[in-house]
Amino acid sequence: MTSQDTASHSYSLPWVIFALAIGGFCIGTTEFVAMGLIQEIAADLKVSIPSAGHFITAYALGVTVGAPALAILGAKLPRKTLLLGLMLFYGLANAMTAFADSSTTMLLSRFIAGLPHGAYFGIASLVAADLAGQHRRATAIAQVMMGLTIANVIGVPFATWLGQSFGWRTGFEFSAMIALATIFAISFCVPRIAPHASASYRSELAGFKNINMWLTLAIGAIGFGGMFSVYSYASPILTEYTGASIKVVPMALAVFGTGMVIGGLVAGWLADKHLNKTIVAVLVSSAIAFVIAAFSMTQLYSAVAALFLIGFTVTGLAGVLQIRLIDVAGEAQALAASLNHSAFNAANALGAFLGGFVISQQMGWVAPVWVGLFLSLSGLAVFKLALTVEARTN
Repeated sequence: MTSQDTASHSYSLPWVIFALAIGGFCIGTTEFVAMGLIQEIAADLKVSIPSAGHFITAYALGVTVGAPALAILGAKLPRKTLLLGLMLFYGLANAMTAFADSSTTMLLSRFIAGLPHGAYFGIASLVAADLAGQHRRATAIAQVMMGLTIANVIGVPFATWLGQSFGWRTGFEFSAMIALATIFAISFCVPRIAPHASASYRSELAGFKNINMWLTLAIGAIGFGGMFSVYSYASPILTEYTGASIKVVPMALAVFGTGMVIGGLVAGWLADKHLNKTIVAVLVSSAIAFVIAAFSMTQLYSAVAALFLIGFTVTGLAGVLQIRLIDVAGEAQALAASLNHSAFNAANALGAFLGGFVISQQMGWVAPVWVGLFLSLSGLAVFKLALTVEARTN
């Protein structure tokens, strides 16, 4: 599909990207605020911090399940209609989280809230790439993703502050309000884009047989996990190991998010020039960032700088792998684009689980950082395998 398939009325690409990015801001705020408020949620629901990490895992598993299912079911729908429906679902699900009164209802609501996440980002990325054109698609996707990363600078710290000040539920109420704003923005700014002429359930399902697509997804599922092994437990690491006040956590998360914003844009710009080299650079630099971070968490300022470095290096993987998936997916574009976020939320689940595991095994609060190093290097190994298989199958 190209921009020729859009409705005849004009549109402004910057406003389209802005509207789509608001949705990313909403999703990013909701996903990551659960990490920023993990101590408050654990205390209120009377569970341990590692057990509260299961709420994060439940959301990630919801994304993993929901992305392919909703992408396939929505294959024949106009993409604007699908985006609006997904965001309405997301807003209602997060309102449900705000009313959770037990660990069981919290677990269920987080799983349900995760279902539309991947499909929204996948379809939004396809819309941005189609309207931007071949030579600016990575930059356009990075700009849409910037909504998610800006959430870590503004949305997550603000929602974390709300949760600390007025109860953790207000953080999710805030996210539900942003979902409503996204619905209005998409309604007015995004043109109607007809489904691809060859779009069908059969062509999307055929993507499951594509080994190149699966290996690309594995790079993200493993290589991105290190960020979540650290981010999920950034709050207790800073308070219990670094010795910082809990009030410092929103500021530290904002710095982490600033690194994510800048890193995502830089990676998108580089990927428009050379995709594969950018993927290697992201994985290698993230491995180096985790090593630096492991020795920087003893002091507040060096710890915050290390969090910035992790955000800057790791985050670029999301956009660049989205482009690689578009290139290798064939006719299964919606499935592949949506599964990218299944992969990154599998990384979320993996990182949160492994980070919680090493903490629960008394390996120390810095142990999740070493998990990040292991996962980045593993992602690099999978990428090398993916290039080898791609060369043999083409």
